[in-house]
Amino acid sequence: METINLKEKLSGVTDYWTPKIVGELNDAYVKLVKLRGEFVWHHHEHEDEMFLVVAGTLRMCFRDGEKIIKPGEFIIVPRGVEHMPVADDDVHLVLFEPKTTLNTGNIENERTHRELERI
Repeated sequence: METINLKEKLSGVTDYWTPKIVGELNDAYVKLVKLRGEFVWHHHEHEDEMFLVVAGTLRMCFRDGEKIIKPGEFIIVPRGVEHMPVADDDVHLVLFEPKTTLNTGNIENERTHRELERI
């Protein structure tokens, strides 16, 4: 058992849109990631995702609108729902996702990270 200090761990994350594993819970990873700018429209066929905002304001865009998630708030995106995270300024997140979750979901491009670093 280990205590994780989010501020300390996030200070070591320098790349945007590159999730880092900080823990495991059952069949899920706890990940940290920093965002800036727009991601890609995508969905996850088999996995739900939980985005917990630690710093900044996240805009989660959906085809029929968007939700604003502020520090201390989270949103769960159900499997199959197309979405695009947007960070107008720096956003720091904790992600709770099944271990099978690929960051770009059904899209494969230069932002896809199949092998994640543990920090």
